[in-house]
Amino acid sequence: MSEPSADAVPATAATTKKILEPAAALAATAALAACGGGASGSQGGGGTASAPPPISASAAARFLAQASMGADRAQIARVQALGYAGWLDEQIALPASGSRWDSLVSKGYNALSYRNSETGFDAGVWRKLISAPDTLRQRVTLALSEILVVAIDGLVGAGWKAFAAAAYLDLLEANCFGNYRNLLQQVSTSPAMGMYLTFRGNTKYNAATGALPDENYAREVMQLFSIGLLQLNPDGTPQLQNGAHQETYGLDDISGLARVFTGWEMDWDAAKADTPDFLRRPMVQVASRHETGAASFLGSTVPAGLSGEDSLKAALDILFAHANVAPFISRQLIQRLVTSNPAPAYVARVAAVFGNDGGGVKGNLQAVIKAILLDDEARNSANLTNPQFGKLREPILRLLAWARAYHANSASDAWGLGNTSDPASRLGQSPTRSPSVFNFFRPGYVPPNSAIATAALVAPEFQIANESSVVGYVNFMQRAVSTGIGDVLADYSSLLPLADNAPALLDEINLVLAAGQLSSATLNNLSNAVAGIAGGSDANRYRRIYAALTLVLAAPEFIVLK
Repeated sequence: MSEPSADAVPATAATTKKILEPAAALAATAALAACGGGASGSQGGGGTASAPPPISASAAARFLAQASMGADRAQIARVQALGYAGWLDEQIALPASGSRWDSLVSKGYNALSYRNSETGFDAGVWRKLISAPDTLRQRVTLALSEILVVAIDGLVGAGWKAFAAAAYLDLLEANCFGNYRNLLQQVSTSPAMGMYLTFRGNTKYNAATGALPDENYAREVMQLFSIGLLQLNPDGTPQLQNGAHQETYGLDDISGLARVFTGWEMDWDAAKADTPDFLRRPMVQVASRHETGAASFLGSTVPAGLSGEDSLKAALDILFAHANVAPFISRQLIQRLVTSNPAPAYVARVAAVFGNDGGGVKGNLQAVIKAILLDDEARNSANLTNPQFGKLREPILRLLAWARAYHANSASDAWGLGNTSDPASRLGQSPTRSPSVFNFFRPGYVPPNSAIATAALVAPEFQIANESSVVGYVNFMQRAVSTGIGDVLADYSSLLPLADNAPALLDEINLVLAAGQLSSATLNNLSNAVAGIAGGSDANRYRRIYAALTLVLAAPEFIVLK
């Protein structure tokens, strides 16, 4: 059996257009109406459920939608066989799947002619996201990259942007099951972060000119990477004093902490940077540029006279000891993996594990990830009907769900998906290509004039959802499904035997892509649409598969992850 050639596909263009136009409109409507309801957050019982019943295929697929880059039949069976905790343990134990850096080197992109090029970066990132077997590690790395943000466009001043960005993602991946304090240390000495948030080359106060240390990283490491803007309760809700929010830091705290981030420079000879190797090494101190006076912030002081390295360690210890770190980071990780509006009790349970993993260790990300994914609020099927539970699937994860489900591969190893951030014609999002340090979307984003706003909820991913981007996504996925992206092609051999039976075909796709969450009415409508496409030959069967996949990928019940 063979797939129809690309020139056979346009024969169904009119039919597909008729199907997809209402689907795109329906998806746009859902994207602007989902997550409505009351304002109390998603619900669940306390803590991790014990002695669970056998895991259904749909429950396993739902778990994989939260814990991986996407489900396929083999992974669904693996979750059913091992259980949720067993699957997590197996994934954590898997060896890392090769670095993005080494991939660039293997392609020869460390040749001097590529110094001012980004060539190879996107391909290496997509290769890992789509094909790496350590799918949990890749999912957590993606989540961290959207919290501790670096974007390749901002990596200026040293050349080798592809290598700088690759080294940064490799750093996040290497630490994603480690300790958050250690991760903060490595992020704060990363050449990529030093360039992106402009403290590489930062120098101490100059009395002659009045020039002060750059405060960019000092501000963002507090606001985005550790404690946030507002004092929090252990459950992530803002503390109130006389009914008012309390800020965590002020301008004096920023300027005090900025003194620590002076003297940091690449570990290189700038005149001989003809290889990118220095971008894989932590930044080093130039003692003459470092501010050796005391640095006071958040009510604590880094003593005078310390080396730059010791000053940094002391400052990060102060930040890490702050009571906000556990709920602030825990809530964002829950948002990236499970639900946009976790109940305060859910945040409190995860934050408690962040504060103490049971062995007296704070910041154990492996324990935190397990706590998030095994919590009753994440696993409780009652939340499938809770309008406050769930999240809009970010476009990257929608693409990856399809690619993982049907084993998309690049025969030439080119992985030519490229930059997918154009909202009108692609995904409106691309890994490590956000427009700012605030990611493509903010964790506290509220769509204006919406039911979500009325309900006092947040919906981060809706910041990049609009009529144009929804239609652009559907059109992009229609092309990806039917003709591939470059030579990145999916394998639909598992669907071909079902293609003459539209309901059976839709049931299978619904399970693997949408965890069985498409409603009976939606399935009936899609089945009727697919059944309207002639079958009986392989060419027509593939047309049915293309239409069925595109329709499910556009369905509101797929786009909103419950």
